[in-house]
Amino acid sequence: MSLEKTPAETCVLVTGGAGFIGSHTVVELLEGGYQVVIVDDLSNASEKVLGRIAQIVGAEAAERLSFIRADVADRDALETVFETFAIDRVIHFAGFKAVGESVSKPIEYYSNNLGNTLVLVDVMRAYGCKDIVFSSSATVYGDPDALPLTELSPKKMATNPYGWTKWMIEQILSDLVVADPAWNVVLLRYFNPIGAHGSGLIGEDPKGIPNNLLPYVAQVAVGKRDCVHVFGNDYDTPDGTGVRDYIHVVDLAAGHVAALAWMNGRTGCEIFNLGTGTGTSVLEIVKAFSAACGRELPYVIEARRPGDVTANWADCTKAHELMGWTAKRGIAEMCRDSWNWQSHNPDGYED
Repeated sequence: MSLEKTPAETCVLVTGGAGFIGSHTVVELLEGGYQVVIVDDLSNASEKVLGRIAQIVGAEAAERLSFIRADVADRDALETVFETFAIDRVIHFAGFKAVGESVSKPIEYYSNNLGNTLVLVDVMRAYGCKDIVFSSSATVYGDPDALPLTELSPKKMATNPYGWTKWMIEQILSDLVVADPAWNVVLLRYFNPIGAHGSGLIGEDPKGIPNNLLPYVAQVAVGKRDCVHVFGNDYDTPDGTGVRDYIHVVDLAAGHVAALAWMNGRTGCEIFNLGTGTGTSVLEIVKAFSAACGRELPYVIEARRPGDVTANWADCTKAHELMGWTAKRGIAEMCRDSWNWQSHNPDGYED
């Protein structure tokens, strides 16, 4: 049975907590009064984010943060974490996340994303911790029949291995609840997180060539790349480019804190969409970012990428009605905050 606890009494393990979404969620958790333990192997993150988090939340709140550098798939390391800290809840971000890369590296994606989840929940079970929030994705809806997507929209054939890992992990966690009703699972289906913390201290810092649109656009704006590559302009959308539901990463982070508050003392499995409910095209993003940085950004049209769908956006009524959560920031704010981060940190967390 999930015990009802105040934030001050609750220790939250955040896997992948040094990454883009994880770091913003850690800020929201610390500002909400939680104790936080990050486990991250830093394969796609920088340890410098820890100092930035401390700057944002202040010294007193930062004292409630612990960091362990480890691979979540390392059972011995994870058992040491559970031996050292009285973990009450887990937010599971750790995993490879690039759609295009997953198409070319399916073995790596299945091995890493499924493997670390299986180790994590097995160790959780051994230590009597059965409360988990999972970082899922709208990719589980596949190529949608109708929009907007609700939590009752059918899960369909995933269009890429990344999507399949999210699909399968949702099934694993759902099966846990069937096998043992004491489990308390929340599946958060994100749409497209962009933006950065308003302080400009933390943001998206991909290794190598960015796989996602916004960091690529931001690197063009700061002069690191020549032009934006727009993959496909022949989709059945108003301007021919793909349409997505972009959500500010701080709104998304707040959704995790809302999920922890909602699940407190409950059991079972619940699904929530986290998005804005508005679709925005790739070219609209380029235009909005051009406005944010004050100059027209060049772009070129390329062939469609394998695995991309034409359009998707969310109906987030359920998250509003049950958790009291609503996305507050629009595209202009997302691009403004992303530009603020990138312009002050042109090389990300590197000096």
